[in-house]
Amino acid sequence: MRHFKNIGYKRPLLLVLCFFLCLPLWANNNYDSYNKATCDSIIHKGIKSSEKGNYIKALEYFTVAREMAVKEKWDQEIYSVLFNMGFAYYSMFDDGEALKYFLDAYNIAITQKWTVNELECLNNIANLYTREKMYDKAIEYYTKSSEKAVEENIESHIGLPLMNLGYIYNRLDQPEKARPYLQQSIKLLENDFLLSAKVLLLENDLLLGDVLKARKGAWDMYNEEPNVSENGLEMFLWIIISKTYFKENQYAQAVSYAQRALNSGSDPEYKKMIFKLMADIYEKSGSYHNALRYKDSIFEAERKLNERKNGRMFENNRVKFEIQNYKNQLYAKEEKLSAERKTFYAIIVIICAVVVILVLIFRQKKIIAERNRNITELNLEKEKNHNLELEREVTKALLEQERLNDEIEAKNRKLSAKALYLSDRNEIIEEIVAYLSKRPKLAKDQTLANHVSSLKAYLRADKEWDNFIKHFEEVNQGFLSRLKEQHPDLTVNDIRFIAYIYMNLSVKEIATILNITIVAAKKRKERLAAKMEISKEVDIYAYISGV
Repeated sequence: MRHFKNIGYKRPLLLVLCFFLCLPLWANNNYDSYNKATCDSIIHKGIKSSEKGNYIKALEYFTVAREMAVKEKWDQEIYSVLFNMGFAYYSMFDDGEALKYFLDAYNIAITQKWTVNELECLNNIANLYTREKMYDKAIEYYTKSSEKAVEENIESHIGLPLMNLGYIYNRLDQPEKARPYLQQSIKLLENDFLLSAKVLLLENDLLLGDVLKARKGAWDMYNEEPNVSENGLEMFLWIIISKTYFKENQYAQAVSYAQRALNSGSDPEYKKMIFKLMADIYEKSGSYHNALRYKDSIFEAERKLNERKNGRMFENNRVKFEIQNYKNQLYAKEEKLSAERKTFYAIIVIICAVVVILVLIFRQKKIIAERNRNITELNLEKEKNHNLELEREVTKALLEQERLNDEIEAKNRKLSAKALYLSDRNEIIEEIVAYLSKRPKLAKDQTLANHVSSLKAYLRADKEWDNFIKHFEEVNQGFLSRLKEQHPDLTVNDIRFIAYIYMNLSVKEIATILNITIVAAKKRKERLAAKMEISKEVDIYAYISGV
């Protein structure tokens, strides 16, 4: 009779998104950016594959989910993966691997103080020891599971380990110890597990020697429970009924129900158990030929079991190899992705460094430009102030020059007035001399004649000219020097005539000052223009003013 496993239930998971850096380089990669929901989805696919008997595919899903969960340190997902991997290996009869994963899951449950998960692990570890017929260890873990459930008051996890303890004590032919566990479990279990506990209690009645009660209970259960056949319990009911007839030495009936049990089950392990029952019945009934035949069937069943175990062993090793190969591929892929990440991050760092450098350069350029702009503005302001200062100085100079020009002009006007005064004086003197010369009577007067001679001498004297030149040089500094430098062939009389022209005196006024005729003055002016090589189109006064 088989023992009963506990798959355990999945706790509700909080779907908290935990994003990595989403980068285009790994946009299509399943392992670079994921969250708990993705991991849970992969675990669910693994469980579905395991339920369909596709354990290799299930283990592949669990391996992928485990890599993700370990990497992100998601304890709930790690536990779920380990527990379900243990169950997958359990279903593949690789009890060693199953025990390893159940123990790992058990340690996580203890560390995280997940009591329900701890109970699930304890019960499944005990199941492994039960299948290996290590009943002492199985009893230890079932007991620990039930006591923990009672201590934590988790009724849903009390009945199953109690039922399994009853199952073990039935196997050990200790029905007195088994019965209290089975009776307690019936009060706590429901559905399929409740039916299994009832079957075990009927087996316990048989072991205690209450044959009629066991047989009646088996028939009542077969007739009243519609799910007996669907749950595979029908075979165990026929075995119980067969054993009751065997104990009453009703060998034909015993063989008949044993045959029914044989027809109800196909598992070699159960067939081996039924073959042994039939061999015992035939041996006790004296039908040694049939007894030997069924003993041969026992050997055949054992051979098939060994073949199945060997096949399972080969299959398990193949699965382990494929899982390891798959892990190696994941590791190689992760290494490649890690190298790509390093390269990508190096590029990002370089780009960031370049951007920072460019920002610093542009910032420095901006600072320099701002500084240069400020300097330029300061220079412009300085230049503007300098220009204003120059303008003020120029204005001041112009004003000074204008003042000097006005002063020169005033002095020239004084010189002109003086020259005109001399001209008028000379004219008066000439008129007086002419008048006196025309009067013979006056000419005979010696004193008067001496005065006339003095006046004529005065007209010829150059003393006044010397004084004029002195004052002219004071007013028009450098003019005569520049004139002599440009026209070194000019005579003193030429310079005298030019000075009067420079003072803008008319030809008539000049003629009077020089005591010559106007015609002579005009001709002299023309000769000077020719001598100085002044074009006829140019006025001599304009030329002299520019010297």
